[in-house]
Amino acid sequence: MSTHALRKTLGADAAGKTRKTRAKKKRFVDDYLPALLGQASQLISSEFHRVVSANGFTVSEWRVLASLEGGEPVSIGRLAATSLNKQPTLTRMLDRMEERGQVERVPHEGGDRRITLVRITPLGSQTVAHLIALATRHAEHVLEPFGKKRAEELKAMLRTIIELHREPDSDA
Repeated sequence: MSTHALRKTLGADAAGKTRKTRAKKKRFVDDYLPALLGQASQLISSEFHRVVSANGFTVSEWRVLASLEGGEPVSIGRLAATSLNKQPTLTRMLDRMEERGQVERVPHEGGDRRITLVRITPLGSQTVAHLIALATRHAEHVLEPFGKKRAEELKAMLRTIIELHREPDSDA
């Protein structure tokens, strides 16, 4: 075997080993929970956000209405956290949504005038009902490969993570 052929063979072997070593080595983010959750959320959410836009909503409006649907009135701070909006941005958006009759602000039941609660109106519920049905189907499709039991376990674990790491609600 010539020196050139030997070098070529050794180089190929070394490159092959390097490729195999790289394939076995896992990147930090491939096993880092926040990165995995973020990537999964981004991929799944972006699929549905196209549906949201096609139905005439902004993603932020969708998140607000979906966060309020079926629940009790919540503080603006809690709604901002749940809907992934900054509080000043949310306040302006709520003004527009209140003008359209989709949400309403209500006084805090404890009489604390510093806290404003928000709830969805019947019109808001009617407005978002179709999107909620589509979102439910989308979520079922995403979870289908895991089976019902594992899907419920995953959602339960995620709810537990959220509860364990949620900031205490300082305004109700």
